[in-house]
Amino acid sequence: MPAFDIEAVTRELRAAGCVFAEDEARLLVHSARSTGELAGLVARRIAGNPLEYVLGWAEFKGLRVGVRAGVFVPRRRSALLVDEALALARAAPPRTVVDLCCGSGALGLALISELAGHPDPLPDLYAADVDPVAADCARRNLARIGGRVYQGDLFDALPARLRGRIDILLANTPYVPSESLAQLPPEARDHEPAAALDGGPDGLDLARRTAAAAPAWLAPGGCLLIEIGTDQIPAATALLTGHGFAARIARSAELGATVAIGLPATAISGP
Repeated sequence: MPAFDIEAVTRELRAAGCVFAEDEARLLVHSARSTGELAGLVARRIAGNPLEYVLGWAEFKGLRVGVRAGVFVPRRRSALLVDEALALARAAPPRTVVDLCCGSGALGLALISELAGHPDPLPDLYAADVDPVAADCARRNLARIGGRVYQGDLFDALPARLRGRIDILLANTPYVPSESLAQLPPEARDHEPAAALDGGPDGLDLARRTAAAAPAWLAPGGCLLIEIGTDQIPAATALLTGHGFAARIARSAELGATVAIGLPATAISGP
């Protein structure tokens, strides 16, 4: 590897306003095979391209997940979705897992990877996204674990044979209210696909469609997990219970994450 001046790259990134300039410089330097390539990577980052697009991958739960321009970048907070699904899977080993609105496929990849050390057979993983670029990206990422990826609108993308057979349904539906999109950081607002961010007037448009259709696709005892914003807890709870689920909310202050979990109606009993 050529000798690069990490300090010089750090100064360039810091002058451009990169908060974690030193860490980013190290990653860019390690990704470059020549000074010319490094200059191109740095120029793209200074121009505002998300670091993950520049590198070609994002770190998610200890995994390198391939991403490219036009694909939603997996967020650290979405680890809570995986952690909650993992707990459910260990309590009742699933046969079939679906990652809906999968983007890069990071959630399904992380869940199956964490289950790999479990003595039970690994579940079949299916993933779907309406965007063909995301579906192709997920296909590449999930090939290593035998995941099958489909392109289409929510459940319409899935094989009919999965109806009534899904044990764990992960749905990282977009949940940013439309009027709040302008307040997102420029990296997301200007570079990531709007369809992966825009959740409609209250941010729950796709969550509603998912919760409404999910009961017909879930196996007996199957569970639905949806990432939401903290201010959406009351609406998401009502949404799940309105479609026959017992609702549970999981929150992580460390991750700044909230997940609404739809469990079988008999799973939570009140006084």
